[in-house]
Amino acid sequence: MSPLALTLLAADTELPEPVASGWQLVIAALAGIAVIVVLITVFKLHPFLSLIFGALTVGIVAGMNIGDVLESFSDGFGTTAAGVGILIALGAMFAKLLADSGGADEIVDTIVGRSSPRTLPWAMALVGAIIGLPMFFEIGVVLLMPVIYLVAKRSGQSLITIGIPALAGLSAMHGLVPPHPGPLTAIDLLGADLGVTLALGVAVAIPTVIVAGPLFGKLAGRWVVIDIPDRFNADDLRADGGGAGGSGTGGPAGGAGSVQTVAQRTRPSFGITLFSVLLPVALMMGKALVDIFIDDENSLVRQTFDILGRPLMALLIAVVVGIFTLGRGAKMTRDQIVKCVESSLPPVAGIILIVAAGGGFKQLLVDTGIGTLLADWAKGANVSIILLAWTIAVLIRLATGSATVATITASSLMLGLVDGLSTGEVSLVVLAVGAGSLFFSHVNDAGFWLIKEFFGMSVGQTIKSWSVMETVLSVTGLVLVLLLGIFI
Repeated sequence: MSPLALTLLAADTELPEPVASGWQLVIAALAGIAVIVVLITVFKLHPFLSLIFGALTVGIVAGMNIGDVLESFSDGFGTTAAGVGILIALGAMFAKLLADSGGADEIVDTIVGRSSPRTLPWAMALVGAIIGLPMFFEIGVVLLMPVIYLVAKRSGQSLITIGIPALAGLSAMHGLVPPHPGPLTAIDLLGADLGVTLALGVAVAIPTVIVAGPLFGKLAGRWVVIDIPDRFNADDLRADGGGAGGSGTGGPAGGAGSVQTVAQRTRPSFGITLFSVLLPVALMMGKALVDIFIDDENSLVRQTFDILGRPLMALLIAVVVGIFTLGRGAKMTRDQIVKCVESSLPPVAGIILIVAAGGGFKQLLVDTGIGTLLADWAKGANVSIILLAWTIAVLIRLATGSATVATITASSLMLGLVDGLSTGEVSLVVLAVGAGSLFFSHVNDAGFWLIKEFFGMSVGQTIKSWSVMETVLSVTGLVLVLLLGIFI
């Protein structure tokens, strides 16, 4: 098949007819996006409400009846909440078990403890990637910062040289690899295959982390020279369970408190912890491989993986297994496990609502026919879908500072363009959106300030290290996706 850049088959599929003239729909889309950006950046309104008002703006400016607008938004909201919300909740439960059991600390200590000073940056990139698979970015940062301080002190290396690789691993997983909310949302909105996207996402993430992590970190360590803050020391690291309990960032690992203190006395082994983390990944990728290599739909192996490899089932299995391998493996009592699982849900409620509202916004773009209009325009202009998806995500990311909002908006606008593309090509569009959503984190991004404060840097130093690293990550990811598009 021809490269994805030239493959536009949207015209061969049935899409909603535009409800108004082309110029009116373009104005409607731009107005909706502008409302979202202004409400988030100027009025500091929560993205959940901003997306609702943005969707209403699209429908009203396009000339739809207000009742139809509300119905369309509700349909999209409900469908997305059902498809993605459950997965986010299950992922949060597993991440909380991993943090509270001491499993995350075991992974960090084992990998870092077996590394030489020369390979420490590479080891930190690996740690960041593994911790980043099940955990939200902010929580991974909180878990790893005490370790980054300690490793930098003991090795005598730059805090930036040690820290940037870990942040690159975390950030790449957050933007490119499900079951994180961003990739999951793009997969759901664009109808991509999760297993294929997961496999391609890992393939893109590994070289991306190498370039933006150890390689760029060595360079950034020369640009930015800072002292290691006295926020943690070796005793603090052991006393508070690796720092994960003091999050306060609103993520699923925050506020573990006494549960982590108990669990710290006995950790699950490294092998058991790694097995627990990789189990859902293996199940989902297994389903994708079975679908490719076993054509017989009545095959017992294929039927088994069709069930076990579905995202909902894979994550549900991971949580159940994690209760025994992580929770009971850390000698947590039944009450502590129940409290751990229950406390994981409130922090992710806002994320679920934002993602679901993004589904409503997407549905308005579909029902007004804006997606059809954009698909026709892109076909006539012979524009690369991958480059277009990445560019839109970059622009929304720069404007709002939110990777999630950038992912939702860009995926919604790509909907009409992916119809008729192969499974692999749709997955590449998802990855292009994810890469674009990571571009140049700056002062309107909460993550920017989190990194600035933890590392004790000035705004300028944060831009020269963290912001540039995110840009390297985004651009490298785009280049790799474009290269894969030649062969898929």
